[in-house]
Amino acid sequence: MELVDAVAANGTETNAPVDAGITLVPGRPATIHITELEMTAAPKQSLPFPVNIQTALMRVVDIPPAYYRFLYLQVGRRWHWVDRLRLDDEALTAVLHDKRNCVTVLYVNGAPAGFFEVLHVDDDTVELTHFGLFERALGLGLGKWFLLQALYGCWSYGPKVVKVQTNNLDHPRAIQLYQRFGFSPVATREGELVPLTEDEMLDLVRKL
Repeated sequence: MELVDAVAANGTETNAPVDAGITLVPGRPATIHITELEMTAAPKQSLPFPVNIQTALMRVVDIPPAYYRFLYLQVGRRWHWVDRLRLDDEALTAVLHDKRNCVTVLYVNGAPAGFFEVLHVDDDTVELTHFGLFERALGLGLGKWFLLQALYGCWSYGPKVVKVQTNNLDHPRAIQLYQRFGFSPVATREGELVPLTEDEMLDLVRKL
């Protein structure tokens, strides 16, 4: 799972990769520390609708792979998201068009500015698999409101538990944020990240 803390990132003015104290070498595996969190009750917070900007949330049915890659790269490159970028069109389409999967795009003043992705695992479990804002949407006061909308989307399925994962390449205040919205850490584990090589990046450009 790859998740970015768009709220803690508000005010950040660069889309450069975040330095998490790990040396990342293209094509070379790196160990990351993953924290799994769960919430068992819908959020009780009520946040005001953003003012002075036009916003819209739209669920994308059967999202085209090229558009998804654009969203994924815009949100995830500074957080080292790579998993979905390695999938070819057929494999990515199979994931995205699974009836259990739902992608919702945030538009600000008519242009895409972020997205979240929800997986309806089963009747009892929903996972927020991806969430984040484009660089241009940071600092507009959207982060907390946007996360709350994502959680509302998760709880609309009527689950008993909503899950999310974060890792040490996300914003350092990510876990604190999720706890503020009702999540509790339940497990930690080690994972592996392999940064994209130059050849993979060139291949990705051809797919966009």
